[in-house]
Amino acid sequence: MHEMSLVASLLDIARQEMRSRSAAKILRLRVRYGALANIVPDAFLLAFEIMTRDQDLAGARLDLVEEPLLLACGGCGREFSPAPLPTALFASCPLCGEEIGHRILAGKGLFLDRLELA
Repeated sequence: MHEMSLVASLLDIARQEMRSRSAAKILRLRVRYGALANIVPDAFLLAFEIMTRDQDLAGARLDLVEEPLLLACGGCGREFSPAPLPTALFASCPLCGEEIGHRILAGKGLFLDRLELA
């Protein structure tokens, strides 16, 4: 379960921010992850719960927000969001019908979007 290592990295970043801003507590973290990031939300939340229990971050809330896949057509350049995964990368463009060469514009990253401190 790679979510454990991702949560460990997330908590390291959160603690660094907490120290740099002289905050006493982290109240909430919001994480945005792309549809292609291979994140299992329930596993991510469970890992967060386990890794913050009885720690300095106990009581912090984690919000997960999935960023949809956004492609740019390899033929005409039109931006579109295909569904559903995993066949989305082979979707035809709704404008010109092109099925290959699409560029991924959004939906593959993972980042700390917001951090609420007290």
